[in-house]
Amino acid sequence: MKTIIVTGSGSGLGRELAILFSQQGYHLLLIGRSSKKLTATKNMIESLGGTAEIVVLDIRNVSDVLSRCEDLSKSHSIYGLVNNAGVGHFGPFADLSSQQISEMLETNVLGTILMTQAVLPLLQKHGEGRIMNIISTAGLRGKVNEAVYAASKFAIRGFTESLQKEYEGSQLKINAVYMGGMDTPFWEGSTHVKDTSRFRTPKEVAEIIFEQLEQDTIIIESKKS
Repeated sequence: MKTIIVTGSGSGLGRELAILFSQQGYHLLLIGRSSKKLTATKNMIESLGGTAEIVVLDIRNVSDVLSRCEDLSKSHSIYGLVNNAGVGHFGPFADLSSQQISEMLETNVLGTILMTQAVLPLLQKHGEGRIMNIISTAGLRGKVNEAVYAASKFAIRGFTESLQKEYEGSQLKINAVYMGGMDTPFWEGSTHVKDTSRFRTPKEVAEIIFEQLEQDTIIIESKKS
């Protein structure tokens, strides 16, 4: 059975994308830092007839990422990777701590690049596959009180567009997904967004993504139509 890896799949969009991929017959490897959240996703997938395993992993750790992906490739036919894990800290740029800045860059940029570099050779070996990078509309335009978050997303935009050119004409499909804010726990503890009810749910966004899977670039604005 072909296997798809989804990072940050313990909740939100990652969970919904994992569920949809499982319903298409893929086996899911659910990656995140919280086994409790990953187990909840695994249980949902299995209740719908799918199969999944949890992999507790910090995608910022280069040695762990490389060794775990290599181990997983020995027992699974890796077909795809969804780089969904992300962190956001919002507010005036001058007020951000060095820890917040590092966390965003290490998770959003370094983690995405490390996971891609670990998985891409596995897809090339099979001669086909898919990489989907969940970027955010903060990777399309700058936003107030999102300076470093936007910087991290612009970096992944450049990374993704470059990979699309590098593998153009191959059997590797690379999606760049730019979505606006969603009604998820992502905003908990933040005053940056006061009313998340005006946003689409993760399930709605996941369904739109699946409707446009064959497009290189998928843009989904946050407000409900």
